[in-house]
Amino acid sequence: MTDKLVDRIRDALRVVIDPELGHNIVDLGFVYDISVVDDAVRITMTATTPGCPAIRFLNEGVANAAAQVPGIGSVDIVMTFDPPWTPSRIEPVIRASLGFAAVN
Repeated sequence: MTDKLVDRIRDALRVVIDPELGHNIVDLGFVYDISVVDDAVRITMTATTPGCPAIRFLNEGVANAAAQVPGIGSVDIVMTFDPPWTPSRIEPVIRASLGFAAVN
Protein backbone atom coordinates (compact mmCIF):
# COMPACT_ATOMS: atom_id res chain seq x y z
CA MET A 1 0.00 0.00 0.00
CA THR A 2 2.78 2.47 0.87
CA ASP A 3 4.56 2.00 -2.48
CA LYS A 4 1.31 2.70 -4.34
CA LEU A 5 0.69 5.76 -2.19
CA VAL A 6 4.20 7.04 -2.90
CA ASP A 7 3.55 6.51 -6.63
CA ARG A 8 0.29 8.47 -6.38
CA ILE A 9 2.08 11.30 -4.56
CA ARG A 10 4.86 11.35 -7.17
CA ASP A 11 2.23 11.52 -9.93
CA ALA A 12 0.43 14.34 -8.12
CA LEU A 13 3.69 16.31 -7.91
CA ARG A 14 3.92 16.33 -11.71
CA VAL A 15 1.48 19.27 -11.72
CA VAL A 16 4.13 21.42 -10.02
CA ILE A 17 5.98 23.19 -12.83
CA ASP A 18 9.30 24.92 -12.32
CA PRO A 19 8.66 28.46 -13.64
CA GLU A 20 12.19 28.86 -14.97
CA LEU A 21 12.62 25.53 -16.75
CA GLY A 22 8.96 25.00 -17.67
CA HIS A 23 8.79 21.31 -16.74
CA ASN A 24 7.48 19.42 -13.73
CA ILE A 25 9.67 18.97 -10.68
CA VAL A 26 9.57 15.17 -10.84
CA ASP A 27 10.98 14.97 -14.37
CA LEU A 28 13.50 17.69 -13.51
CA GLY A 29 14.84 15.51 -10.68
CA PHE A 30 14.00 17.94 -7.88
CA VAL A 31 12.25 15.26 -5.79
CA TYR A 32 14.87 13.26 -3.92
CA ASP A 33 12.65 11.16 -1.64
CA ILE A 34 9.04 10.58 -0.68
CA SER A 35 8.31 8.69 2.52
CA VAL A 36 4.96 7.92 4.12
CA VAL A 37 4.24 6.92 7.71
CA ASP A 38 0.57 6.40 8.49
CA ASP A 39 -1.06 9.41 6.79
CA ALA A 40 1.97 11.72 6.99
CA VAL A 41 4.19 12.28 3.98
CA ARG A 42 7.70 13.73 4.01
CA ILE A 43 9.03 14.98 0.70
CA THR A 44 12.73 15.72 0.40
CA MET A 45 13.43 17.94 -2.55
CA THR A 46 15.76 20.52 -3.98
CA ALA A 47 15.85 23.38 -6.46
CA THR A 48 18.43 24.39 -9.04
CA THR A 49 20.35 26.56 -6.55
CA PRO A 50 20.03 27.58 -2.87
CA GLY A 51 19.18 31.13 -3.96
CA CYS A 52 16.50 30.05 -6.43
CA PRO A 53 13.71 32.64 -6.33
CA ALA A 54 11.10 29.93 -6.98
CA ILE A 55 11.74 27.95 -3.77
CA ARG A 56 8.69 29.33 -1.94
CA PHE A 57 6.50 28.79 -5.01
CA LEU A 58 7.75 25.20 -5.37
CA ASN A 59 7.22 24.44 -1.66
CA GLU A 60 3.64 25.71 -1.80
CA GLY A 61 2.92 23.79 -4.98
CA VAL A 62 4.33 20.56 -3.56
CA ALA A 63 2.41 20.92 -0.30
CA ASN A 64 -0.86 21.61 -2.12
CA ALA A 65 -0.40 18.81 -4.68
CA ALA A 66 0.56 16.18 -2.09
CA ALA A 67 -2.29 17.18 0.23
CA GLN A 68 -4.79 16.43 -2.56
CA VAL A 69 -3.82 12.75 -2.64
CA PRO A 70 -6.43 10.63 -0.85
CA GLY A 71 -5.04 9.15 2.35
CA ILE A 72 -2.62 12.00 3.08
CA GLY A 73 -3.22 13.85 6.34
CA SER A 74 -0.10 15.98 6.61
CA VAL A 75 2.75 17.06 4.38
CA ASP A 76 6.28 17.91 5.52
CA ILE A 77 8.68 19.30 2.95
CA VAL A 78 12.42 19.19 3.51
CA MET A 79 14.39 21.43 1.16
CA THR A 80 17.98 20.29 0.76
CA PHE A 81 20.94 21.12 -1.41
CA ASP A 82 22.93 18.05 -0.47
CA PRO A 83 23.55 16.58 -2.91
CA PRO A 84 23.39 19.62 -5.16
CA TRP A 85 21.02 19.38 -8.09
CA THR A 86 22.65 18.90 -11.50
CA PRO A 87 21.16 18.58 -15.00
CA SER A 88 22.08 14.87 -14.94
CA ARG A 89 19.03 14.36 -12.67
CA ILE A 90 16.64 15.46 -15.44
CA GLU A 91 14.75 12.74 -17.34
CA PRO A 92 16.70 12.15 -20.59
CA VAL A 93 13.97 13.31 -23.00
CA ILE A 94 13.42 16.52 -21.04
CA ARG A 95 17.17 17.03 -20.63
CA ALA A 96 17.62 16.82 -24.41
CA SER A 97 14.79 19.29 -25.05
CA LEU A 98 16.47 21.75 -22.68
CA GLY A 99 19.81 21.44 -24.46
CA PHE A 100 21.57 19.27 -21.88
CA ALA A 101 21.86 16.20 -24.15
CA ALA A 102 25.59 15.79 -23.57
CA VAL A 103 25.22 15.50 -19.78
CA ASN A 104 25.74 11.94 -18.52
